[in-house]
Amino acid sequence: MNNKKITIAIDGFSSTGKSTIAKQLAKQLGYVYVDSGAMYRAVTLYAMQNNFIGETYFKVETLIEQLPTIDISFVFNEALGFAEVYLNGINVEKNIRTLEVSGFVSKVAAVPEVRKQLVDQQRKIGENKGVVMDGRDIGTVVFPNADLKLFVTASAGTRAERRYKELIERGDRVDYNAVLKNVQERDYMDSNRKDSPLVKAKDAIEIDNSNMSVEEQFEIISDLVNKAILRA
Repeated sequence: MNNKKITIAIDGFSSTGKSTIAKQLAKQLGYVYVDSGAMYRAVTLYAMQNNFIGETYFKVETLIEQLPTIDISFVFNEALGFAEVYLNGINVEKNIRTLEVSGFVSKVAAVPEVRKQLVDQQRKIGENKGVVMDGRDIGTVVFPNADLKLFVTASAGTRAERRYKELIERGDRVDYNAVLKNVQERDYMDSNRKDSPLVKAKDAIEIDNSNMSVEEQFEIISDLVNKAILRA
């Protein structure tokens, strides 16, 4: 049996279930799981809390100046079975998942200085392999030499429906059309930003889960992971 640890990079559009599959894999393999998108959401929440960003303004330079004071960490919650995000020592796991944060996160993530700081942190976490990380540029920028790269996609309508149900179940009052608009706007911004745009790595395996159950997807990806471990 091959016990060698590998690095797994999972990229893709918003609301494709990247985090769900990454958490499952990390738990099964005993690997570290890192939700890179949550890190960008935490910086976005910080910007919102300090009035650096709003509907009509974005104080980019002020945010850049404050980056050294932003501490993001992941603390494992045994009851939930995954690590929650902490911003400067405060649990913000629920706060960063709102539609309001989703509306600003692509703008914040497009700032080169923000990306550089978080990419440096992400690379440090994955230095010793044994990591599953999901995001937008993991296979292309953060870990270009990852042992397994996956690119997860689904139709915008399917993703909006999933996100809408998730928010409603959480108790948020949202409109489906607003969620769909947010998904479409984020797709455009993520794919067209100048710094580290969302693109499929040349050696990534594409998974379209529009018509897959979570179980079907996990079975397919588990098989790919096992093959990658054997190759390592």
